[in-house]
Amino acid sequence: MSHFRLALLLGMTVALGPLALDAYLPAFPDIAANLGVELGDVGLTLSAYVGALGLAQLVGGPLSDRYGRQIILLGGLLVFGVAAFMVARASTLDNMLLWRVIQGIGGAFCAVSVPAIVRDNTNGQEAARLFGLIGLIMFIAPAAAPSIGVLLLSMGDWHAIFLMLTGYAVFLGIVLKMLLFRRLPPHQPVTTPVSSLVTNYGRVLRHRTTMRFVGIQVLCFSAMLVFITHASFIYQQWFGLSNAHFSALFAANVGMMALLNLLNRRLLLTFSSTLLLRIGVLAQFAAMVALVICAWLAVPYWAVAACIVVAVGCMGAIIPNNMANALEYFPHLGGTASAMLGATQFTGAGIISALSATYAGDTLLPITLIMAICSLGAVMLAVGAPGAVTREAALER
Repeated sequence: MSHFRLALLLGMTVALGPLALDAYLPAFPDIAANLGVELGDVGLTLSAYVGALGLAQLVGGPLSDRYGRQIILLGGLLVFGVAAFMVARASTLDNMLLWRVIQGIGGAFCAVSVPAIVRDNTNGQEAARLFGLIGLIMFIAPAAAPSIGVLLLSMGDWHAIFLMLTGYAVFLGIVLKMLLFRRLPPHQPVTTPVSSLVTNYGRVLRHRTTMRFVGIQVLCFSAMLVFITHASFIYQQWFGLSNAHFSALFAANVGMMALLNLLNRRLLLTFSSTLLLRIGVLAQFAAMVALVICAWLAVPYWAVAACIVVAVGCMGAIIPNNMANALEYFPHLGGTASAMLGATQFTGAGIISALSATYAGDTLLPITLIMAICSLGAVMLAVGAPGAVTREAALER
């Protein structure tokens, strides 16, 4: 299978996550009014989904190594679709939280399969370029998701957004079965005892280089998720912008991600992915510092939005380079290493975003400070990350 076709199908799969996270953001005020809760409480449904999305990958990763990518990915789509349908029927916040957790479990089985499939078929710089191409394709989802949500809200109510997610899961399952798994080489399952699938996590945890990259992923993603959790508050409540204006600014974030992703793919032909990772993390931190200053000085919304666009946009270069480096050292345990990366990323980010929703209050400055602190931690890890010339030594650690 060509890299473009593989990236297209896997990009459609990865798009499931942004759709589940971003499509219902414009509906937060309507959901809060419908369920009779505060707007901040609706943000807990985001954290619940992300937390489950992280923890469940610890189960899905080893299972995909043992039983193959197809059964885990398609099973995840089934769970995701059923749960999305039940979210649409939720009449209380507690009921919605429960089904969002189950939806996150299904999404986790899908999410963990994509990096593992990439690692099955590529490695090194080639893997970084393929991750970048997947990212470029799937950027359509987060760019379009809020606009899709606004469109569905104009035609009905917030329930239609989750019915759309059910339909997409069904469509994606059919497409992957017909066009992806029939053309991939047969997966060679891990034949070791089930108990060793658990101890394999110890191998990943003891690998200091891999865990450094895992830490970078957690902190950078946390900074972005804190913004996503508070995006409705920042733009619609704090600055009083309309749904359409909110969607346009959100799409600008994704546009910047796509632009930097394209630039990163070009630069990978000349520079190592580790060097480009450092540059991306440092650029994100610089944008975060500027964002804190803007929040402190109470500048107009366009200045705050500009800083956010740059900070979030840097993820277009950070994620593909970091994932390629993190998975480089485990060619035969791609599912397990991918699960550790995804579980830590989403669980850590989910906890941080939930804490920010609980304790940040109703002002902009604390939110931006949390984002900047996460970015600073990523800088500290990225500066000491080993370059390509030290990988042989790193493999022996």
